[in-house]
Order: sequence, then C-alpha cells, then structure tokens
Amino acid sequence: MRQKISSFLLRLMGWKYKLSVELPEKAIFCVAPHTSNWDLLMGELLYFAVGGKHKVSFLIKKEWFFFPLKYLFRLMGGVPVDRQKRTSLVEQMVNEFNTREQFCLAITPEATRKANPNWKRGFYYIALEAKVPVLLVYLDYSKKMAGVERTLELTGDEEADVQTVKQYYSSFKGKYPDNFAI
Repeated sequence: MRQKISSFLLRLMGWKYKLSVELPEKAIFCVAPHTSNWDLLMGELLYFAVGGKHKVSFLIKKEWFFFPLKYLFRLMGGVPVDRQKRTSLVEQMVNEFNTREQFCLAITPEATRKANPNWKRGFYYIALEAKVPVLLVYLDYSKKMAGVERTLELTGDEEADVQTVKQYYSSFKGKYPDNFAI
C-alpha cells in the first residue's frame, strides 16, 4: 500500500523514478544533490515507491529536534547530530550496522543545503568500517527524475572514490542549483 501511495504522489507531482540496483537489508544511501528541505520528503517517497520496506534512518542536526518536530523526525528515522560534540558519529553508526539485522542510513555528503564543495566523508568511513554497500541516490529537480541506479564499489582509495561520487552527481540539479557544489 505504501509503495502505491508513494508512487502515486510522485507521479502526481510529475516525477519519474528508476531503480536499477537491489535494495539490501543494510546500506548507506548517499543522497545528492541536497539543496532543500524538500529532499527528505522526496527521498522518502522515492524509497517507498521503488519497493523499500524498512524505515531508513537519516542524520539531521540536533537543532531540528524541538517540540513537536522531534517526534516526527524520530518516527521517520531521524538521528540527531550534535556538531559541537567530538564523539565519533562514524563509530556510533558502525555499531548500529553491526548490532542490527536491518539498517539503512541516508546521508547527504554535502552535509548542508548550501553550496559546499568540501563534502563530508562520513558516509565513506561508515560504509568501509561496517562493510556495507553505498547506493548512490539522486534527486534531479530539473528533470523531475529520481533514482537509485548505482552501487559504489569502495576501493579503499578515499580520494579516488569520493571523486567518483562527485563525478556521478555532477550532471544532476538540485531544487536550488546554485546551492550544489562539486
């Protein structure tokens, strides 16, 4: 039912979507471009429209966890991040992957809705340490197209792998294209 509703809503908004890879029980969803708060809703609709069955967790700054939004974000899978703390978020997320039978985590490598060419690499470190695949998820507002069409094969060469990710996303346009920087 959730799949039909999500698919209907995307079509109603004029969006198309594509799934070319298998959705595993454990994975990092690397989502880009991220230029708008609407990306969360679009990502959720995409995931369920392509047949996703589980809740996908996502990282969000702790400042968004205020009443009543904190209940909504927790229900949706939100994980508050305190950017002032020096605790290892990578370690915490790897532990989640290691202790759960099913865990998917969506991460926007830009880590902000503003233009940021210095992408965060937490998605990479988490996937490498937890030994889970990285699925590249795109939201292209200019074409009203979204998809999960590629799995990133981690080589261990961080610089080369991150450049591969940036190159993959270089042709997609966010809701606010000027806020997307490679």
